[in-house]
Amino acid sequence: MHNIPDTLGSVIKNARLKAELTREQLSEKLNISPRHLMSIENEGHKPSYDVLFKIVRELAIVPDLIFYPDKPCKDTEIENLIRMLYNCDEHSVKVVRATVKALLEE
Repeated sequence: MHNIPDTLGSVIKNARLKAELTREQLSEKLNISPRHLMSIENEGHKPSYDVLFKIVRELAIVPDLIFYPDKPCKDTEIENLIRMLYNCDEHSVKVVRATVKALLEE
């Protein structure tokens, strides 16, 4: 069985690296210190609900990876893209829509 704090930290760190964000960049977006983020990722510290919520949203993490670490999780690129779209403003959604439309017309 997984150790939940270790799993949580590794899930967050892997998602951050996948998003190509430094610890400093992500901590600035989350309005926390880089040291706080490092303690979550590497030392098993548990974030508050508010911080965890921001991390999950900012990195488009599948919540099952955190709350059900033993459950197999199939995270497709399309599902990840959909979660990321929820964080976009109206202008960004229009840009994405136009880009996808142009790609499909090629």
